[in-house]
Amino acid sequence: MLRGLANLNLVADDMPAAVAWYADVLGAEPYFVRPEDGPVEYAEWRFGDDDDELALMSSAYRPALASPGGAVVSLHVDDVEAALASLVERGAAVFEPLIDRGGGFVTASIVDPFGNVLGLMRSPHWAAQHDG
Repeated sequence: MLRGLANLNLVADDMPAAVAWYADVLGAEPYFVRPEDGPVEYAEWRFGDDDDELALMSSAYRPALASPGGAVVSLHVDDVEAALASLVERGAAVFEPLIDRGGGFVTASIVDPFGNVLGLMRSPHWAAQHDG
């Protein structure tokens, strides 16, 4: 039934700043923006070994929720400590510090400058599927 992560959609009040921040983090400009002319309200990047899709949309389009769901998407990184330091250097705040969860799993999470929580994870399962 569930076949994989199709899109990670983040929201921001300040889209120009968010697009610039994620372009810096991902090392590339978005490949898709809307509208094509005028202030950006939506932007997409492909990144990582599977060309996963990360999108930013203006908070004006955020779905109305009765309360937050509490989901955190964790992105695989080879070195959680280095990734955490790099994101904090770029203006993110630590949400959950580095935790060695045993068995090769290491996690942390950040809040980006726009209020989105992102998990960082060194996952031996993910690495086994992609590194060999």
